[in-house]
Amino acid sequence: MLAALSSPLQAEAERHVQVLTVRGVINPLTAGYLNRALKQAEAEGAAAVVLQLDTPGGLESAMREMTQAILNSPLPVVVYVAPAGARATSAGLFITLAGHVAAMAPGTNIGAAHPVALGGEVEPAMVEKMVSDAAATARALAEQRGRDTEWAEKAVRESLSMTDREALARGVVDLIAPDLETLLAEIDGRTVETTRGTVTLRTRGAAVVAVPMNLIEQLLHVITDPNLAYLLLVLGMWALIIEFQEPGVLVPGISGVIMLILAFAALGSLPLNWAGVAFLVLAAILLVAELYEPDFGVLGVGSLVAFVLGSLLLFRPFVPPSPVMPAVQVNPWLVAATAGGMAALAFLALRAGLRAQRIPVLGGPGRLVGQTGWATTDLAPSGTVQVAGELWTATAEEAPIAAGEAVEVIAAERVRLRVRRKSVGRKEGKR
Repeated sequence: MLAALSSPLQAEAERHVQVLTVRGVINPLTAGYLNRALKQAEAEGAAAVVLQLDTPGGLESAMREMTQAILNSPLPVVVYVAPAGARATSAGLFITLAGHVAAMAPGTNIGAAHPVALGGEVEPAMVEKMVSDAAATARALAEQRGRDTEWAEKAVRESLSMTDREALARGVVDLIAPDLETLLAEIDGRTVETTRGTVTLRTRGAAVVAVPMNLIEQLLHVITDPNLAYLLLVLGMWALIIEFQEPGVLVPGISGVIMLILAFAALGSLPLNWAGVAFLVLAAILLVAELYEPDFGVLGVGSLVAFVLGSLLLFRPFVPPSPVMPAVQVNPWLVAATAGGMAALAFLALRAGLRAQRIPVLGGPGRLVGQTGWATTDLAPSGTVQVAGELWTATAEEAPIAAGEAVEVIAAERVRLRVRRKSVGRKEGKR
């Protein structure tokens, strides 16, 4: 008898609710996070899952994956727009409508899911097709959850937004709760339809278990910020330019490749204009050309112009983004700062080019061709050598050369010598 009584009491004590937090752009990472957490919650016997949401929108594919996961969840999913000041706009509207229970914190807002063309003229037929599709999706979600279908469609077609109180009055959300504890108390006893059938929520006093993103998910989600994605792209290109200028250093090259990989991972979750990427790549190519083949600043100026154009076009596609995607742009001050950095690099390239143009008049490295010197560092293939009492940056033409070995200058390129090993022994004092 005692065992029979203790079993319900034990089950009551073990009840818990798992809480997910999604802030920022909706992308494949947030969709994967939701799917993983729902499976974990089901395996661990959670009473419900609360998705705390604060988003300006995101990718349509990710939004649809998240709404499908909620609609097909055997566990009740409560979408909670919080904390105060949060929003569920664009993709966030659809995700909130999909929840078995939709709640908002005081001082939040929801709606605004109309596409906006970010560049150029767009055919009205294309816009209408996208709007109609999104409106139908919003209407279907609202109808399935018994919410205001008329307003859901207008939120897409007319880009309407509402406060938490307005949303409650129109039946877009089910309740307003100032905090998670109040939310769990208010929804206790509600019945919802899941794929498992009718479920009565038992959430009052349930333990709250936070299920955060893992470290990889957090890192990749953070870099989807357009400013960080842009900065990673620019810094990655600059690091590779430094590596091309000083081959063999490796650190700039490796870090540049890593930053570019992260940048393109982030760009995949943002509305992208590939013409902008092409301009940025062209800017890097022109700057490298200026460094190696000085043309009195013409290439440097062209590099700066291409860089500015690429920065301005990067997140301005010539077709309207999906209604679930928010307007995305890079902070103008960040563009100005990076353009200034690009101008500085172009200026340094110009100075180096002009200096190299004057070297032959002053007796430059060309006079050293055929002379013998000593490697002051290992050349594998780049390092420094001493020739005619002067230290020069040099590159080994054939096999690597160890420090202390004799070298012969076979060519001179601007301020860099090309050398090969000369079999005349080793300089004293060298290893």
